[in-house]
Amino acid sequence: MKTIGEYNTSREAIILKEYGRNVQKLVNYIRTIPDKEKRTQMATTLIELIKQLAPVAKEAQENPQRMWDDLYIMADFNLDVNNPFSTPDRTILFKKPRKMEYPQNDVRFRHYGKNIERLVLEATKKEDPKEREEAAIYIGKLMKTFYGAWNKETLDDSVIVKDISLLSKGKLSLSLDKVREENLFEKLYREQRKNTGPQGNDKRDNRNSRNNRPFKKNRHQHRRRDQ
Repeated sequence: MKTIGEYNTSREAIILKEYGRNVQKLVNYIRTIPDKEKRTQMATTLIELIKQLAPVAKEAQENPQRMWDDLYIMADFNLDVNNPFSTPDRTILFKKPRKMEYPQNDVRFRHYGKNIERLVLEATKKEDPKEREEAAIYIGKLMKTFYGAWNKETLDDSVIVKDISLLSKGKLSLSLDKVREENLFEKLYREQRKNTGPQGNDKRDNRNSRNNRPFKKNRHQHRRRDQ
């Protein structure tokens, strides 16, 4: 006789709590059915029922094998049915995930980031001196913006010019007097604010400024298969 004040701690443990206790009871019942064909039919029906009732099943519907694997796990791998997929091995529960390798790249100036070093390398490959200068100016703007995002004090232009020369091994050089006179390292977000106006031309101006950047992204056009 079931007592009214029965607690879950006194009941049988649920192996996969995301499916609930009722699903666990149905799995235990399927294990007791003597006929294999009947067990397979009931297991298939339970899978379809889980798809409708269990929220976690919505994510697993794209991978139906996962639901059958979970069924074996809830049955403690003691379930003899005609599984449409390969029967999972008990060792999968104790298999440790593969350790993710953290990139051990040496960054010379961490306040700029690794991508700045990559941009400097790409800029040094440009043969046109004017393009190299434009690329160096753009990199200087990025460096000033990135540094300001992590530090309250303003980075002096002389430091940026020196760091660009160090990162490029002297291949990228800028005149400090010209940088200060023309304010070439003005932060990028300030330029975006200046290009934004109430006349509605801000989107067109931003598109034009993106097209004038010295570094272009490779855009792959996706076409429909029937074209």
